[in-house]
Amino acid sequence: MDAAELIAGVGNGDRRALARAITHVEADTETGRAVLAGLYPRTGQARTVGVTGSAGVGKSTLVGGLARAQRERGRSVGIVAVDPSSPFSHGAILGDRIRMQDLTSDSGVFMRSMASRGNLGGLAETASGVVDVMDAAGYDVVIVETVGAGQDEVEVATATQTTVLVTMPAGGDEVQSLKAGLMEVAQVMVVNKADLAGADTAATQLRALLAIAGERPWKPPILKAVARAGEGVEELVEAIDDHQAHLRGSEHAEEARRDLARAQVISLARAALHREALDAARRAGLLEELVEEVAARRRDPRSAAAALLRGVKDGWARERD
Repeated sequence: MDAAELIAGVGNGDRRALARAITHVEADTETGRAVLAGLYPRTGQARTVGVTGSAGVGKSTLVGGLARAQRERGRSVGIVAVDPSSPFSHGAILGDRIRMQDLTSDSGVFMRSMASRGNLGGLAETASGVVDVMDAAGYDVVIVETVGAGQDEVEVATATQTTVLVTMPAGGDEVQSLKAGLMEVAQVMVVNKADLAGADTAATQLRALLAIAGERPWKPPILKAVARAGEGVEELVEAIDDHQAHLRGSEHAEEARRDLARAQVISLARAALHREALDAARRAGLLEELVEEVAARRRDPRSAAAALLRGVKDGWARERD
């Protein structure tokens, strides 16, 4: 299928076209870029939700419960499960898809697993594009579950409207979250595995950290849940709906939309510049030359990085001339 056929298929609810379109977007092909450009005017209707937090806090179980609760409300659900990828092959185990296997038989659910491809933010570069494709396909709710990279996961805020931060008792996640900036981007906070000792203490710590963070137009609710037992999931759905209503109806709605658009543009531009700079340095042989100098202790890493940037800029200037 070419881009026009994929765009038409996605708009008509063709799941095969949707899967192929996402494959092109994830691979960042010319067809994928054309599909995104064609579909983007149709986006903005879905409730987009990012679920983030350290590994082991029960994100996958919570996402599964959240998807089922949304289906009970008659809403269709798209799920983007970002799994850790191998630093060598860039492939992923895709364990989240295995853990939510029961959802794959539901025609109202479309699940896509993605490899993080080494992205420090826990999200592949193209995750926001995949969210847009699912949005344009007409899914009422699109959920992104991050890789669980811990305190570097603030990038989820550039891909979704509502960010859910998941922690657990006695995990030390609360302090890490504050350091990482997750406290600033989270709109809903969930203490999962609340049947364990220390759940009330964890919730109290989060409230204290929120107080330190200062006033915001939206005050994040702090919920307790036991996802494996389905406890607290309904309250989470209601909290997400409340935040979505706030986004659409508050005096800050337009500002929030611009902030999200700005974050997406900057994030994608940063990734593209990083990739292009490294490619240019490799073509010129500059990267390996500097690596050898640093490895031999003839040059320090910071001056090598500065030299790399100068070399890339000079190369780009010559290409323009």
